[in-house]
Amino acid sequence: MNDAISDILPRETVLHIRDTCLCLAAQRAARRLARRFDAALKPFGLTNGQFSLMVALNQPEPPPIGRLAPFLGMDPSTLTAAVKPLARRGLLTVEPDPDDRRSRRLCITPDGVVLMQQAVEVWGAEHAALEAGLGEGSPESLRRGLAEIV
Repeated sequence: MNDAISDILPRETVLHIRDTCLCLAAQRAARRLARRFDAALKPFGLTNGQFSLMVALNQPEPPPIGRLAPFLGMDPSTLTAAVKPLARRGLLTVEPDPDDRRSRRLCITPDGVVLMQQAVEVWGAEHAALEAGLGEGSPESLRRGLAEIV
């Protein structure tokens, strides 16, 4: 037998991690959710991440990238990269912050608002179907549990 293969983790350890690891379970669920919502939002030319970003822009005051990134669970450079295709489509603009010229603010455009009004209807239907499949009390319990992770 190959020495490298004899040094692998015992099967029981692998099964234990598969069955108990919260990180693995969350990653697997996040990927399934992402695929589900990517498919639902595809007719609008949006990914689930872009949809979330656009929803976060629906504020009276355009948010600075530095404040929006943590809200979305992203670092500012990743958010900046995610913004570019949406800006090219004319769905949002990137503007200098009037209070700090080094900072940038993101502003949803009228075209972005129209697209989001349409996409939100599809998102709502998909989300309702997902929650219905989770059982009574489960969606709220899941949200609370996920919010506790710091």
